[in-house]
Amino acid sequence: MNYHEEKMDLLSVPQGWWIAHCISADFALGAGVAKQIDNVFGMRNMLHAAWDDEPGSLVGACLPCGNVLNLVTKEKCWHKPQLDSLKEALRDMKLYAEENAIKKIAMPKIGCGLDRLNWDDVSPTIQEIFKDTDVEIMVCCL
Repeated sequence: MNYHEEKMDLLSVPQGWWIAHCISADFALGAGVAKQIDNVFGMRNMLHAAWDDEPGSLVGACLPCGNVLNLVTKEKCWHKPQLDSLKEALRDMKLYAEENAIKKIAMPKIGCGLDRLNWDDVSPTIQEIFKDTDVEIMVCCL
Protein backbone atom coordinates (compact mmCIF):
# COMPACT_ATOMS: atom_id res chain seq x y z
CA MET A 1 0.00 0.00 0.00
CA ASN A 2 1.10 3.51 -0.77
CA TYR A 3 -0.61 6.00 1.57
CA HIS A 4 -0.21 9.77 1.33
CA GLU A 5 -2.05 12.98 2.12
CA GLU A 6 -2.23 15.80 -0.44
CA LYS A 7 -3.55 19.34 -0.43
CA MET A 8 -6.10 19.10 -3.21
CA ASP A 9 -9.82 19.11 -3.92
CA LEU A 10 -11.17 15.56 -3.88
CA LEU A 11 -13.30 16.27 -6.94
CA SER A 12 -10.27 17.33 -8.98
CA VAL A 13 -8.34 14.06 -8.72
CA PRO A 14 -6.94 12.87 -12.06
CA GLN A 15 -8.73 10.31 -14.20
CA GLY A 16 -8.06 6.75 -13.10
CA TRP A 17 -8.71 7.40 -9.40
CA TRP A 18 -11.73 6.03 -7.57
CA ILE A 19 -13.31 8.37 -5.00
CA ALA A 20 -14.33 7.03 -1.58
CA HIS A 21 -16.49 8.85 0.96
CA CYS A 22 -18.91 8.13 3.81
CA ILE A 23 -22.69 8.12 3.52
CA SER A 24 -25.71 7.07 5.57
CA ALA A 25 -27.93 4.10 4.68
CA ASP A 26 -30.84 6.47 4.01
CA PHE A 27 -28.85 7.98 1.08
CA ALA A 28 -29.58 11.53 2.25
CA LEU A 29 -26.27 12.98 0.94
CA GLY A 30 -27.40 16.36 2.25
CA ALA A 31 -24.18 17.92 3.56
CA GLY A 32 -20.42 18.00 3.29
CA VAL A 33 -18.48 15.95 0.75
CA ALA A 34 -21.46 13.63 0.18
CA LYS A 35 -23.56 16.57 -1.02
CA GLN A 36 -20.76 17.73 -3.33
CA ILE A 37 -20.46 14.24 -4.80
CA ASP A 38 -24.23 14.05 -5.25
CA ASN A 39 -24.21 17.42 -7.03
CA VAL A 40 -21.45 16.34 -9.43
CA PHE A 41 -22.42 12.70 -10.08
CA GLY A 42 -26.15 12.49 -9.22
CA MET A 43 -25.14 9.90 -6.63
CA ARG A 44 -28.39 9.83 -4.64
CA ASN A 45 -30.39 8.72 -7.70
CA MET A 46 -27.75 6.11 -8.60
CA LEU A 47 -27.78 4.69 -5.06
CA HIS A 48 -31.58 4.50 -4.93
CA ALA A 49 -31.68 2.81 -8.34
CA ALA A 50 -29.08 0.20 -7.38
CA TRP A 51 -29.83 -0.55 -3.72
CA ASP A 52 -33.41 0.37 -2.79
CA ASP A 53 -34.41 -3.31 -2.92
CA GLU A 54 -31.69 -4.41 -0.47
CA PRO A 55 -33.25 -5.92 2.65
CA GLY A 56 -31.90 -4.89 6.03
CA SER A 57 -29.28 -2.35 6.88
CA LEU A 58 -26.42 -1.48 4.56
CA VAL A 59 -24.26 -0.13 7.41
CA GLY A 60 -20.74 -1.45 6.99
CA ALA A 61 -21.04 -1.90 3.23
CA CYS A 62 -19.16 -0.30 0.35
CA LEU A 63 -21.58 0.58 -2.44
CA PRO A 64 -19.82 1.28 -5.76
CA CYS A 65 -21.50 3.60 -8.27
CA GLY A 66 -19.49 4.61 -11.31
CA ASN A 67 -16.03 5.33 -9.94
CA VAL A 68 -17.33 6.32 -6.49
CA LEU A 69 -17.07 4.03 -3.48
CA ASN A 70 -19.84 4.94 -1.02
CA LEU A 71 -18.94 3.76 2.49
CA VAL A 72 -22.12 3.30 4.54
CA THR A 73 -21.12 4.11 8.11
CA LYS A 74 -24.45 4.91 9.78
CA GLU A 75 -28.16 4.21 9.41
CA LYS A 76 -29.58 7.76 9.30
CA CYS A 77 -27.98 11.01 8.16
CA TRP A 78 -28.32 12.60 11.62
CA HIS A 79 -26.56 9.67 13.36
CA LYS A 80 -22.83 9.72 14.07
CA PRO A 81 -20.83 6.68 12.95
CA GLN A 82 -18.71 4.52 15.20
CA LEU A 83 -15.17 3.56 14.28
CA ASP A 84 -16.34 -0.07 14.05
CA SER A 85 -18.87 0.67 11.29
CA LEU A 86 -16.21 2.60 9.38
CA LYS A 87 -13.82 -0.37 9.74
CA GLU A 88 -16.49 -2.71 8.33
CA ALA A 89 -17.06 -0.42 5.35
CA LEU A 90 -13.30 -0.08 4.75
CA ARG A 91 -12.89 -3.87 4.82
CA ASP A 92 -15.72 -4.19 2.30
CA MET A 93 -14.06 -1.51 0.13
CA LYS A 94 -10.76 -3.39 0.32
CA LEU A 95 -12.47 -6.59 -0.83
CA TYR A 96 -14.18 -4.76 -3.70
CA ALA A 97 -10.89 -3.14 -4.72
CA GLU A 98 -9.10 -6.50 -4.72
CA GLU A 99 -11.87 -8.22 -6.71
CA ASN A 100 -11.99 -5.41 -9.28
CA ALA A 101 -8.27 -4.59 -9.63
CA ILE A 102 -8.72 -1.07 -8.24
CA LYS A 103 -5.27 0.42 -7.63
CA LYS A 104 -5.96 4.09 -6.79
CA ILE A 105 -8.45 5.40 -4.23
CA ALA A 106 -8.78 9.07 -3.25
CA MET A 107 -10.76 10.12 -0.20
CA PRO A 108 -11.25 13.03 2.16
CA LYS A 109 -10.47 12.58 5.85
CA ILE A 110 -13.35 10.13 5.95
CA GLY A 111 -15.59 10.16 8.98
CA CYS A 112 -13.80 13.16 10.47
CA GLY A 113 -15.69 16.16 9.13
CA LEU A 114 -19.36 16.33 10.03
CA ASP A 115 -19.22 12.77 11.41
CA ARG A 116 -16.73 13.80 14.13
CA LEU A 117 -14.48 10.74 14.24
CA ASN A 118 -10.86 11.43 15.20
CA TRP A 119 -8.38 11.42 12.28
CA ASP A 120 -5.69 10.11 14.64
CA ASP A 121 -7.84 6.96 14.93
CA VAL A 122 -9.10 6.79 11.34
CA SER A 123 -5.81 7.25 9.46
CA PRO A 124 -4.02 4.30 11.15
CA THR A 125 -7.16 2.20 10.63
CA ILE A 126 -7.09 2.82 6.87
CA GLN A 127 -3.39 2.02 6.75
CA GLU A 128 -3.83 -1.18 8.78
CA ILE A 129 -6.70 -2.47 6.63
CA PHE A 130 -4.91 -1.77 3.33
CA LYS A 131 -1.34 -2.61 4.44
CA ASP A 132 -1.17 -5.91 2.55
CA THR A 133 -2.47 -4.51 -0.76
CA ASP A 134 -0.95 -2.68 -3.69
CA VAL A 135 -3.66 0.00 -3.56
CA GLU A 136 -2.53 3.63 -3.51
CA ILE A 137 -4.58 5.68 -1.02
CA MET A 138 -4.54 9.45 -1.41
CA VAL A 139 -6.22 11.53 1.28
CA CYS A 140 -7.28 14.88 -0.17
CA CYS A 141 -7.28 17.79 2.27
CA LEU A 142 -7.95 21.45 1.59
